[in-house]
Amino acid sequence: MTISHDVAGSGPALVLLHSGVCDRRMWDAQAPALIDAGYRLVRCDFRGFGQTAAAGGPHSDAEDVLELLDALGIGQAALVGASYGGQVTLEIAARWPGRVSAMVLVCSALPGHEPGPALEAVGEREDALLEAGDIAGAVELMADTWLGPDADEAAREAVHLMQRHAFEVQLAAEEFEPIEAEFDLGTIEAPCLALSGGHDLADFRRIAARLPDLLSDARHLELPWAGHLPSLERPSVVTDLLLGFLRERLPAH
Repeated sequence: MTISHDVAGSGPALVLLHSGVCDRRMWDAQAPALIDAGYRLVRCDFRGFGQTAAAGGPHSDAEDVLELLDALGIGQAALVGASYGGQVTLEIAARWPGRVSAMVLVCSALPGHEPGPALEAVGEREDALLEAGDIAGAVELMADTWLGPDADEAAREAVHLMQRHAFEVQLAAEEFEPIEAEFDLGTIEAPCLALSGGHDLADFRRIAARLPDLLSDARHLELPWAGHLPSLERPSVVTDLLLGFLRERLPAH
């Protein structure tokens, strides 16, 4: 299946991949500036998020994204991935290194990472709330956990809207199982900027700090003001960071 997406602008291809509590709308604030800067911007929803159905049983989000790029005639693209979208970005860059020109990882997850006590507790609480049918409580937990202190009411409402929709779609599906493939980070060739948030859970701060040692060309920048979703917390700051890195590594025509 072709996952739901939108495309705008012209120039080098730039793909934005969302976190596991949001959908492609999490990049609404960044999209106009990236298009105006001269990029062909692609935003998509993984299965079970936004406008993409939770269909098809076991599936690979990385392969879904690659299939979309093929359908759009995009041979190579820069990828920006937030949280789970960062993990998908790493998988694509490792399995198909020639397809990725550059990447920005925003509070990225990492396959094989052993969750610390705080992250494990959040997951257990989320599962318990959903099993009890308390979707509203689970949504509130996600907003409280993942938004940093700079998030305004509009950001909080956006997370509520996106996360509630994802819960409802995925819980209604007969079978919803993303598959994680094994891959070697050592095969990644693309230059990388890894962002972390000073108010994020320690797991994601540790992952970002490790990436320069795991990848051949990566640098880490911690945002002391940020939680887990900085693109929603200080949108213009994240836009400027993306443009600065992309202009250096992937100049627009």
